[in-house]
Amino acid sequence: MKLKSLILGSVAAAGLSTAGYAADLGVLTSLDVCDALGLSGLTISSDNNCLQITGGVSYEFIWGDWNREATVAGTFDEVTGGNLANGRKIPAGNSVVDPVTGEVYEHDWESKVEAWLKAVGTADSDFGPAKAVIKLKSVERLQTWNEGRSNRQGTTFNAVPATTVNGDTTAGFVIDEAYVSVGDTTVIMAGKKGSIANLDDDAPFNFLGLFISDDIDGKGVGIDADTDYLGGYSIQVVSDLGNGVNVGVGLENLGGAFDLNNTVAAATTVAPSQQGTLVGVVSYAGQGITAHVTGAAFGVLDGTVESWAVHAGATGSFDMFKVRGAVSYWDNHKFRGVDVLNALATAEASFDLFKIAISGEVANVSGAGVDYTDYGFGGSIGANITEGVSINLGARYFFDDTSIFGDDLSTWQVAAQVVAAVTETIKVTGEIGGYFGDGISARNYPATSYGFTEDSVFYGAAELAWAPGGGFTSSIKGEINSEEAYKVTFKAAKSFE
Repeated sequence: MKLKSLILGSVAAAGLSTAGYAADLGVLTSLDVCDALGLSGLTISSDNNCLQITGGVSYEFIWGDWNREATVAGTFDEVTGGNLANGRKIPAGNSVVDPVTGEVYEHDWESKVEAWLKAVGTADSDFGPAKAVIKLKSVERLQTWNEGRSNRQGTTFNAVPATTVNGDTTAGFVIDEAYVSVGDTTVIMAGKKGSIANLDDDAPFNFLGLFISDDIDGKGVGIDADTDYLGGYSIQVVSDLGNGVNVGVGLENLGGAFDLNNTVAAATTVAPSQQGTLVGVVSYAGQGITAHVTGAAFGVLDGTVESWAVHAGATGSFDMFKVRGAVSYWDNHKFRGVDVLNALATAEASFDLFKIAISGEVANVSGAGVDYTDYGFGGSIGANITEGVSINLGARYFFDDTSIFGDDLSTWQVAAQVVAAVTETIKVTGEIGGYFGDGISARNYPATSYGFTEDSVFYGAAELAWAPGGGFTSSIKGEINSEEAYKVTFKAAKSFE
């Protein structure tokens, strides 16, 4: 009986062990789907598909008095018929007075929370990896100006306090990306996604940057990185030709950019005559050089090219030196009837204890009754004082060719910055500086709502940043200037993948 029991027990144990091994083998087989595709991170796998999940949450809170903004440099971007009132701006203090009680309201505050979740399902195919990508995004941004008593520029008094819902706010979670793709060295993509246009290799190296470049989203030349005329509903093909050469062609902006705040009627931010963008790009990366040429024809869906643009840039790294040049030309810039030529050149030299950089830019705007040329230059020197502590000294200049207003204007900015890594996870940054020139003094407030109360503006800022790891980052920053503007900004964010 004992022998029989032993045999039966051994068989049962073997069966359970085999079943357990089979279960483990099933798990291993499931995991191998993602491994075989070379995918990692937070994944879920089936027999044929690997699902990658990424996401993130960020929060920002600002308190202070920064409602009114004033122009320090009248750059061309977003300006029609001239460049005096708009351009590069900085905060200026502002308050409103109750016309009945005489009470003064000056404090502003803002909360912004952003969340996103992205899922990428990948399977193998005869043509290469086949993917379906879905990204959901939600933004809530609420602003209170002058304690709810005014609008953004403080020009309207509200008898009843009100909080403003900023235009960035979405109607709940919205589809930020939704597209399919297939291919390896050659990839075909279709759906709602970002542009294949290469707008890189166009940012200045000096730490203050340049005024015209600062006013371009992405801090480059000519074309904003977030323009609604690129990306969106698209059909695209990109191919790796080898030896660092990549090419791409696509039809983008097929139907305009959807207004995420509009929950019923699908209003778009691009008129029908401006929809449809044909994009072509050639890029190279190798042997210390990156370069590209991107071309775009806008408004092609109605059979007529309403506008077109070219963007080219190149960066070369040679031992301790880096050089970069970029140029952009946009015919009928943003459909405003003007043509814009914008170019930039910059160089940097890094030595054992210090680094120097110089940059220059120029922009010519012509058409629609205007013809002016703005330009600027800047430079900086950075030095390592001790281990973990560095200092940056910089200056930049902007010439505002405002001949259509009678006078040219010039703006200077100088700044000194100290960056200290207190620990491996904590960094402290402090900066002081000022804006000078008739580009400041010529814009007087309250004669112009976009002007200053003094002939020059001084400022100071300090920031404490914390990155303990795990994808979590947080910071608090205080800023103040001589226009009686000030604000404290708190940020926290965490992403996962």
